[in-house]
Amino acid sequence: MSFFKKVTSLFGSASESSESKEAPAPAGHKVSSVGSAGTAPKSGEKIEPKGGGIEQVRHIVAVGSGKGGVGKSTITLNLALALAQQGLKVGVLDADIYGPSQQHLTRAPKPEMSGEDRLNPSEYEGVKIISVAMFTGVNQAQVLRGPMATQLLRQFLTQVNWGELDYLLIDLPPGTGDIQLSLAQMAPLSGAVLVTTPQEMSIIDVRKAVSMFKTLNIPMLGVIENMSYFICDSCEKKHYIFKKGGGSRLAAELGLPLLAEIPLDPRVVETSDEGKAVMVQMPSSDAAKAFVNSARIISEGLALQQKSGGDGGLGYFLLEWK
Repeated sequence: MSFFKKVTSLFGSASESSESKEAPAPAGHKVSSVGSAGTAPKSGEKIEPKGGGIEQVRHIVAVGSGKGGVGKSTITLNLALALAQQGLKVGVLDADIYGPSQQHLTRAPKPEMSGEDRLNPSEYEGVKIISVAMFTGVNQAQVLRGPMATQLLRQFLTQVNWGELDYLLIDLPPGTGDIQLSLAQMAPLSGAVLVTTPQEMSIIDVRKAVSMFKTLNIPMLGVIENMSYFICDSCEKKHYIFKKGGGSRLAAELGLPLLAEIPLDPRVVETSDEGKAVMVQMPSSDAAKAFVNSARIISEGLALQQKSGGDGGLGYFLLEWK
């Protein structure tokens, strides 16, 4: 079965009925037809992409927090655009299978097929992008069990023509579950960027993500604090709506650089909802400048890692349950 058929069989077309055609649903209930995505990897199986799309990618960087609602997707996209401004070749993989956001943020079209089982990623401002949302209706739920979501992620890594990239940023979903573990098995990650908001409620969950990355032997590159402060129209004073300094305290606790403190700017929300990134629409804004500085620190850090003898990647890691 071709890549396109495997992906679309998971969701069907947006006009199809959501009732399953394979088995009757219990009275009063409807279920979505999820089809088949091929054979999912067995638990604990080491998966090495063969002839796949990431062979020419220099650095794969995960962006995660362990928590939803902190702005990971917006930060991933704008970091990618900031890296591209350095003249680097960049891609974004939306690994949030159940709540994908990259298509909404970019309005990128459905990717085109290349041969029977390959896919050319869409592009936004020169950044290559792939997301489940490109294959589904706007309000269509991804009703998938873990192994099927894992198989879909594997296809996005190995059957997409990413080509030569300096960076592939992976927009992680919330939590510390199937997607994160599968990604650690399948891809040689150069590192992870942690995203938090200032309040302790967010930092508690980020610490869980830190524990996960340590368990998976994935180095952390730094902390980005989102929604750090708000500057109203009538004054230049910074208002710390969600408390102050949570990101800097977390970075100090972990011995990591604080990459940026991104302000809470209504214009970022407005442009994102319009499918226009702040790096494109407001390149001179404080938010855009923070993304540029973050991208510089990340690229310099990974370049130093390579110069010191590493290849920029960690190789494949097999998680063994004790």
